[in-house]
Amino acid sequence: MRIRSYPLLLAALTLGASVLPVENAEAIPAFARRYQFSCSTCHAPVPRLKPYGEAFAARGFRLEDPSQEPPRATYDTGDPTLQLFREVPLALRLDGYASIKDDVKAETDVEWPWAFKVLSGGPLNEKISYYLYFILEKGGVEGLEDAYLQFNEPLSLPINVMAGQFQVCDPLFKRELRLERFDYEIFKVRVGASPVSLTYDRGLVASWTFPGAVETVFQVVNGNGIGRADEEESFDEDGLKNVSLRVARTFDRVRLGVFTYWGRTHGADVENRTYYVGPDLVVNVSEQVQLNAQYLERRDDNPFFALRPGDEWSTRGGFGELVYMPRGQDGRYAIAALYNNVRSDDPLARRESLSGTLSYLFARNVRATIEGGRDIEREAARFSVGIMAAF
Repeated sequence: MRIRSYPLLLAALTLGASVLPVENAEAIPAFARRYQFSCSTCHAPVPRLKPYGEAFAARGFRLEDPSQEPPRATYDTGDPTLQLFREVPLALRLDGYASIKDDVKAETDVEWPWAFKVLSGGPLNEKISYYLYFILEKGGVEGLEDAYLQFNEPLSLPINVMAGQFQVCDPLFKRELRLERFDYEIFKVRVGASPVSLTYDRGLVASWTFPGAVETVFQVVNGNGIGRADEEESFDEDGLKNVSLRVARTFDRVRLGVFTYWGRTHGADVENRTYYVGPDLVVNVSEQVQLNAQYLERRDDNPFFALRPGDEWSTRGGFGELVYMPRGQDGRYAIAALYNNVRSDDPLARRESLSGTLSYLFARNVRATIEGGRDIEREAARFSVGIMAAF
């Protein structure tokens, strides 16, 4: 960066420090309020989930022992089939940054608020729960992103079913829970004119665990994201459904999974077939260190919906992520490093980036970050000081 940028860097650091509270925040998010738990029960650090938090979410945001559910959280209506909240479980999340970007020219930017979310979720009865959030991001209204109902063991079957809109990549790695601003690019990338990616979509998810602790997740989705309905009041642009299957097994400190996805999309009178396949890996080296890795191969036979398609289009890549918590999961510090690399026959789908992020908890629900990274593919850099508060 040019010399003139250093005073701006100092200004960004000063702005970042000025908005950080020096005392613990008093407000806590909805689930912590309901159960009177610390955020550290499920998160390390927020928004990253501990195994306990993952199990809590999988049960539909309820405790393992039903007798520990707080009786005063709901009204006694005299109707055993109705569980009525005394208070609607709401939580808020606010993210903001001050950044210096070295792209065509060095640029400073106050990105506040970068994102504002209104979240709600919880059990509707002993088998049904819900979760949703509404987001305003980058100065505009994005609307509902996650919004689903979850049915645990319907008809006493050993499966859980989820219906609504969600991220296809959630069984692999949840983008919303990462510590970095830089994203998991292999999940976001689109090829040609195809609408298919592994981010938000609408559909159904069924999950179950085979004997031997083999976790299985099957999804059926529209395959074209979560845009508005068209003039015919249809969300699915072509009526075709895409499917995915992920199988994973945990061995002590290692979780190894394999993901496959297959689907078709129509454009005009032609069709594109898309499939993914690849492994994912989580290694809990110790209480302080976790290594995450994802690799995927993607193939499209006609991503530009040409009348005379040519050769198959190949996209491959993934990411590696290292998370280090110097004082363990209950400490205040966390350091994360993320490397993305995606190669594709479509030049616009190529990605390569490297970033490092330092997080510090001023409170269990107030996280400050300092992040520096470089978009290697686009020869651009960004340095950010930011804060995330949930209350």
